[in-house]
Amino acid sequence: MSAVLDRYSTASPGKLKVAGADSDLLPPELVALLKNLHQRFEPARRERLRARRHRQQAYDVGGLPEFRTDTATIRAGHWRVAKLPEAVRDRRVEITGPAERKMVINALNSGARVFMADFEDSLSPVWEKILNGQRNLIDAVRGDIRYVSAEGREYLLGPDPAILMVRPRGLHLPERHVQLNGQSLAGALFDAAVFLYWNAKDLLAKQRGPYLYLPKLEAMEEAQWWNEVLACIEGALGLPRNCIKVTVLIETLPAAFEMDEILYALRDRILGLNCGRWDYIFSIIKTLRGHRDRILPDRNQVTMQTAPMQAYAEHLIRVCHRRGAMAMGGMAADIPDRGDAEATAMAMQRVQADKLREVKLGHDGTWVAHPGLVAVAQAVFDQHMPGPNQLNAGRGLPLPGAAELLARVRGTITREGFATNVEVVLGYLAAWLNGNGCVPIQRRMEDAATAEIARAQLWQWLHAGELEFSDHTTIDFAYFEMILAAQSHRLIKVNTAAREHIETATQLLGEWTHADTLTDFLTLDAYPRLA
Repeated sequence: MSAVLDRYSTASPGKLKVAGADSDLLPPELVALLKNLHQRFEPARRERLRARRHRQQAYDVGGLPEFRTDTATIRAGHWRVAKLPEAVRDRRVEITGPAERKMVINALNSGARVFMADFEDSLSPVWEKILNGQRNLIDAVRGDIRYVSAEGREYLLGPDPAILMVRPRGLHLPERHVQLNGQSLAGALFDAAVFLYWNAKDLLAKQRGPYLYLPKLEAMEEAQWWNEVLACIEGALGLPRNCIKVTVLIETLPAAFEMDEILYALRDRILGLNCGRWDYIFSIIKTLRGHRDRILPDRNQVTMQTAPMQAYAEHLIRVCHRRGAMAMGGMAADIPDRGDAEATAMAMQRVQADKLREVKLGHDGTWVAHPGLVAVAQAVFDQHMPGPNQLNAGRGLPLPGAAELLARVRGTITREGFATNVEVVLGYLAAWLNGNGCVPIQRRMEDAATAEIARAQLWQWLHAGELEFSDHTTIDFAYFEMILAAQSHRLIKVNTAAREHIETATQLLGEWTHADTLTDFLTLDAYPRLA
């Protein structure tokens, strides 16, 4: 990541260059806004990323995340966030997915209260997909979005669509197709500014937004950066102050120790926090990669019932409700399988159990990844949450402390789990390189977050030294190379058309796993390989 960041320098006057862009989507006024945002906020963005690296260096030599002493007064204060808009006081089921045309229509028609259109973990940032995603959202907001399949089936927006929220890319991801003096614009700025330029006033007039989901934050200062960016956009577009409302995903371990601070930094525009569980597990591995006594077992053993994950959810609920903010639950990765009724029934049971745990814990809503799961999740929340939310749940209970958030997860590393991790990374990365950021593998919906868990675990297990599988055989690079070759060969045999992308994925996974340091983000490292 350092090498990528070092290519950026302080912004200076010049012409913003946009590669092959449609002038109808990016008119001069919007290009001028993007240039202004880059000049004003790029230096601070780089400083925020530099602060991440400095924190990680402390963790790598034995340090652990902790609650900040300099913000103790914020945690101890009796402040509350701004009043929630009526339109989003009931968010019991939210569906997420990439901003692809058919997905947008199906998700808005799914019966969920909210659709989060994703430019981050579930969308491969191929330039044309980024542009088309924005066009799709413009049409959706106007209510005239339409899609016709190859078979001639027509998809139209229904009479009562879900509320639209948009997740821009994280602070670490550049958009290389938009440049000022050789410097790439931040993907976060591009995604947010383009969406808001075209849609904010329409959504405001309908009292349906504008709403954003902010990903991958690690500290209060990053939330402050976003607050300043959004205030600047409001001013530039002539929007009312603090009309852009946000939900923040708590999907990094450092952010779990700054939930109060993040709410405070965004207190005039924040709606709530979300348990981004899969990225959170990845962040535990990445943050504590230097701590051999904190190695995680197979992914399927790191459930929300384990001590640190339970503490994470409880902490989020209690902090949010004490401040008047919503506490959203996370994503169940299981999906229906049309060809296997028994497997589908089991998936539904797992999703139902997961949502029952969330609603009983005190969450105000939850996420699903497939329209077929909306009714399952809604039935659970309807039964156990008769009101629009549970903002009073857990408010008087004590907050879990650092020891609970950092509790160890006991379990085993199995050969099956090891092989599944290789399969997930290869399958997902090959699809991502081909422009698909959301992939079903073994009846689970895999995105960048779950692929990151798999990649990070492989690196962690192989670099810890002298680890054993559950059958007491040694985990070593020779075994990794054997499994990598076998999985690569199998995937190519099943999908010969994807051979080039599978081979590239195999090469990258080999390089990342052998590297002395865990690569920060596979999407950042693989981005130059995209067409």
